[in-house]
Amino acid sequence: MTNDNLTRKHLANAIHDQLGFSKQISAEIVDDFFEQIKNALLAEENVKLVQFGSFKLRRKTPRVGRNPKTGETIEITSRSMVSFKPSKSLRDRINRSI
Repeated sequence: MTNDNLTRKHLANAIHDQLGFSKQISAEIVDDFFEQIKNALLAEENVKLVQFGSFKLRRKTPRVGRNPKTGETIEITSRSMVSFKPSKSLRDRINRSI
């Protein structure tokens, strides 16, 4: 793979090429897949994809930060973020290719 990004269109084309679905159905499959992941995360559920990794919603507490330009201290509000942890098999394959 080159330095290009893997896009939704690339995924839909791969489904079309490998499974023979129409391009429209392939795009709907990709969209539905990501919609399921988004809905699970919005419902604060963990998403585990075996041999790929897991997505978790993390809560970050408020903290004091500093504006690097002015040095002024500001409060960074609490927020939620999604974290991804690759599976051991994916980590091993990535490290083998280095």
